[in-house]
Amino acid sequence: MHLLTLHPLPLFVLLCVSALCLPVSPAAEPGAIFAKENLVAWCIVPFDAGKRSPRERAAMLARLGITKCAYDWRDEHVPEFEEEILAYREHGIAFHAHWAAGQGKKAGNEEMFRLLEKYDLHPEIWVIAPNRKEWLTREERIAGAIAELTPLLERAREIDCAVALYNHGGWSGEPENLVTLVKALRKKFQTDQIGISYVLHHAHDHLEKFPEAFDAMVPYLYCVSLNGMRKPEAKNWEKILPLGSGTEDKKLLRMIRDSGYRGPIGILDHRPALDTEESLRENLKGLERIAASLP
Repeated sequence: MHLLTLHPLPLFVLLCVSALCLPVSPAAEPGAIFAKENLVAWCIVPFDAGKRSPRERAAMLARLGITKCAYDWRDEHVPEFEEEILAYREHGIAFHAHWAAGQGKKAGNEEMFRLLEKYDLHPEIWVIAPNRKEWLTREERIAGAIAELTPLLERAREIDCAVALYNHGGWSGEPENLVTLVKALRKKFQTDQIGISYVLHHAHDHLEKFPEAFDAMVPYLYCVSLNGMRKPEAKNWEKILPLGSGTEDKKLLRMIRDSGYRGPIGILDHRPALDTEESLRENLKGLERIAASLP
């Protein structure tokens, strides 16, 4: 944040100006955390049955009233990166996060980082912490993950972007390990710009640990993405469900609201057989219904 030099003015004027300039957080109150202006669209690019162009996608988000997007992509989307950025700008969509996970994405990541510099954008960088099978002990896993993440973290720091570790199953996706890694990385880089992007659709095995495991992550959470949730042993279990169709949804939303977390909430597509707009509308309706029913 740039500091401005204040000229001597009457105190009343200064107070009025300050009040007008204060940022207003849509999630300042517990009930507002699920408000539409606090939502981040997630997994809407490679999973869209409609195969939208960047401009069609931005227009769709604007129609839905969603003003933030975390950008998931595949190699075929790299040539569209700049168009995506410009389309979001045209429609007032914040480029909230860039997905930097997966093998073979180094060139695509570097192209995106070049464009972020060009347009002076500073989204979060979401990445899966590595977990190699040759790392046998907890100490080896922590040290190995830190070593492999260091180049990305250094690059993100060059362009003034925070980094969030993303749970995607396995050892590095467990809540206690995410917290341990974030603490170690913050210490190494002497920054608090490293946190956790936590998604419920990769958290089915964590249900029995809640709310204690979730509460441990709260100080480090940058985003929490929702999903319809049933316990893994449930009949007709599915990984991705629309909000409101899971047996655990109301309990989980109440847990998130009451945890003290006040950051953005991810609204998910991730259903490749379904048009993204239809998927998002279904989840928005489910979220609205559940949020309205919370005591």
